[in-house]
Amino acid sequence: MLPKRALSLTGLLLAPMVSWGFSYETPSITPEVGSGFEEKPGWAADSFAVAAANPLATDAGYQVLKAGGNAIDAAVAVQMVLTLVEPQSSGIGGGAFLMHFDGADVQAYDGRETAPAAVTGELFMEDGEPLPFMEAVASGLSVGVPGTLRMLEQAHAEHGQLAWQELFTPAITLAEEGFAVSQRLHTSLANDEDLRENDLAQAFYYSADGEPLEVGTTLKNPALAAILRRIAEEGSAAFYEGEVAEDLVEQVQSHPVRPGKISLDDISGYQSLEREPLCTPWQQWEVCGFPPPSSGHLTIMQILGMLDQQPLLEAPLENGVTSSGWLHQFLEASRLAFADRGRYIADPDFVEAPGGDWSLMLAPDYLGKRSELIGEESMGESAEPGNPGELTVSFASQPEQPEYGTSHISIVDADGNAIAMTTTIEQAFGSRILADGGTDLPGGYLLNNELTDFSFAPEVDGQPVANRVEPGKRPRSSMSPTLVFDQETGALVASLGSPGGAAIIHYTARTLAAMRDWGLNAQEALSLPHAITLGGDVYLEEGRFPEEIIESLRERGHSVSERELTSGLQAIRRLEDGTLFGGADPRREGVVMGE
Repeated sequence: MLPKRALSLTGLLLAPMVSWGFSYETPSITPEVGSGFEEKPGWAADSFAVAAANPLATDAGYQVLKAGGNAIDAAVAVQMVLTLVEPQSSGIGGGAFLMHFDGADVQAYDGRETAPAAVTGELFMEDGEPLPFMEAVASGLSVGVPGTLRMLEQAHAEHGQLAWQELFTPAITLAEEGFAVSQRLHTSLANDEDLRENDLAQAFYYSADGEPLEVGTTLKNPALAAILRRIAEEGSAAFYEGEVAEDLVEQVQSHPVRPGKISLDDISGYQSLEREPLCTPWQQWEVCGFPPPSSGHLTIMQILGMLDQQPLLEAPLENGVTSSGWLHQFLEASRLAFADRGRYIADPDFVEAPGGDWSLMLAPDYLGKRSELIGEESMGESAEPGNPGELTVSFASQPEQPEYGTSHISIVDADGNAIAMTTTIEQAFGSRILADGGTDLPGGYLLNNELTDFSFAPEVDGQPVANRVEPGKRPRSSMSPTLVFDQETGALVASLGSPGGAAIIHYTARTLAAMRDWGLNAQEALSLPHAITLGGDVYLEEGRFPEEIIESLRERGHSVSERELTSGLQAIRRLEDGTLFGGADPRREGVVMGE
């Protein structure tokens, strides 16, 4: 498959689309029980499938495909419903990366948020020191210019089958009629103190005495319904101009503690981009992922490329969990890949790739040299970045910062078109600013805190950090929407991705290895226990690994602890007989639907 040339579109006119008389039926879906880990069976389909993080969102995409829509149409409908039912993870107030396959070409649509024109590198510095992370997050400072809507409009204008306005029907209907609050939304509300500080959010999501909405409560969102109805009728201009944009600016600039910098010009001037996807041969597969400003594909393929050059210490799987030998090599490769990530990867419109070409970071000879650094003992925090190519500017490594949030959508339609879309507002509930679009109605949508994905410190020891804050810049991301192809035939093999902050990289890399090398189906691969490191301590998914594996890693020099690692993987795999099999992460409430 050949990626299309990069281009930029702003204020794209809504192209005339075929209308199939899409009629949305409100589904009878009750919230799943409990948070935590719940085994899922996986789902088979003959011709099309949708995987998303909430059953109502999955159903919206399913109904669009049943009505004759394609993968892009379904993605629009799914995202609008997620804005309503999973507000803590993504929405129209955030950004997204979309990989699209039309049967011949792969495209990468960039809807990442941008920094306002008025920011400086000192945005998150106070008295010469970085702000505490959560103080920066829950503020107006953290809000970037949202990109999801303009990106989806661009992709739909190029590929959509159903009319744009029809795709908003599920979300508008559910917002007006109400939906049942899920366990995950209830738990997220209960665990968040900062959201209560926002007057609109407190009044909408909590009782008068501060208690979160109970599971099963019917929640209507009149403000979001009104906003989506305008966007459906007028296109994305209804969001980027006029009352909705004015309200966004007012909410950010009037934050009571730390007001932000967004202006109306920032919003109206936002451009979604089409970038050149990165497609990397990996034995019998070709893995296509998002280029910078995402660090996802480069870091995933560095890890997998180094692992392919490692001797097999022992069988990768032992009694349904990854073995200590495989985990040791995986974690050490992660340390080396994250060292490169922290030094080199940022918005390519502001930062040059090493040697002028990002693919040099994936060159087999370079990865071979990096792989030789993996020994029998852990290197701990001593992993250093390599030198894949000369730079015109010498960058400092970015200090470690938290990353959070996000949701993933995978869709394959009956014509063989496919999307992998990872979408985010960053932290749970983003900046904790609820915007009602100037409607003065209850509810609305949440604004992102995506600017906290930039390095808080603009330089280290006098050297600039590649991912520092700059006007108009897109913050580095870990989002990893991935499409996989058979290298010999070019046929689609899989669509997958996950939320999880920087751990998205580990979740997606391990899933790829499990599907390609270990004989696991999509659901089995997603259900495996997680292990991550960002270069320091190792975190294992709590309660999922036998004590002997934990002790074996410690004996190899890893500092190991257990914690909840709540991924939200979705994957759809095309089988050899042409049918589909999809998996949804057992740690979240997503499902797969198809026929």
